[in-house]
Amino acid sequence: MNPLHVGAHVPHFTGIDDQGNNWSSEDYKDKKLVVFFYPKASTPGCTAEACSLRDHYKELMDQGYALVGVSADSVKKQAKFKDTHQFPFPLLADEERSVIELFGVWGEKKFMGRTYDGIHRYTFVLENGVVSRVFDKVNTANHAAQILES
Repeated sequence: MNPLHVGAHVPHFTGIDDQGNNWSSEDYKDKKLVVFFYPKASTPGCTAEACSLRDHYKELMDQGYALVGVSADSVKKQAKFKDTHQFPFPLLADEERSVIELFGVWGEKKFMGRTYDGIHRYTFVLENGVVSRVFDKVNTANHAAQILES
């Protein structure tokens, strides 16, 4: 795994959102775009993280941030996750892992003695296509505060 670092230039990227629509980073070039990667929709940690961002969405927007969540879940799972928790931001269904691999967050993980490949929980803030901040130790319950305080 080789995640992007502060100062890295991120090429324009696209994906399919939770509604099955095309999503493009180009639409957010004048914003501070928060791209948060999470392992699996509707799991406890991922739900806590996304709900933290939802609960502070207005504050984030007021400071010029736009948000997009990314996991390898299907459009159907992303839609259910979004609808259940009323997230005001899009969730990308990156089943082919193109965005996940672009950001370098796919790699070996260990859980309960088992080793497997999966998505590492990372958040990147992009400004004009450049990584301005990287969060590799995401506090799922207070992730919005991590972003707002940095």
